[in-house]
Amino acid sequence: MITTEQIKELRELTGISVMQCKKALEEASGDKEKALLILRKKSSAIAEKKGDRNLGAGVVESYIHSNKNVGAMVELSCETDFVAKNEEFVAMARDIAMHITATNPEYTDDTQITPDARAKVIEMFKKEVAESGKGADIQTKIMDGKLAAYFGERTLLAQAFVKNPDITIKQLIDGGVQKFGEKIAVARFARFAVAK
Repeated sequence: MITTEQIKELRELTGISVMQCKKALEEASGDKEKALLILRKKSSAIAEKKGDRNLGAGVVESYIHSNKNVGAMVELSCETDFVAKNEEFVAMARDIAMHITATNPEYTDDTQITPDARAKVIEMFKKEVAESGKGADIQTKIMDGKLAAYFGERTLLAQAFVKNPDITIKQLIDGGVQKFGEKIAVARFARFAVAK
């Protein structure tokens, strides 16, 4: 039997509705960690369904590091002003700006990686992969792994969230989609640092 305390605890962790938390806990037989995984899977599915909606509102948020030498601005878009003015939505935008300040991503998602950039990275790893002495099939898999790791570190949505490395920025946003019921996307961002 799922208790009110278990539901309350999961809701405080995720910000997701009481009913969704209850259903996830029931499906996980009361296991909080399994319920969190269930909610993450559902948030990805919900985000996919809302993928074709129009973004008509949003917020620009910034983060300046305490040393005043580095900071970032992010435009986080959503569908309505109602969500854009929500304190939790603004806090998510601020967290993403802080993450950008810390990690300095080059791309928002993998659609921004140009064929030229990909070709340069392939060239960079080509000799190392060839020297592995493995067969062509294995070399292809090694190269794919190296490309995924290289661009994953430089792509905002693929990066592990600095405040919770168990989730990526995409999963953070998908959780916001589930929480607010609207499509959410990083429209653009900029990172600034004092030149040394």
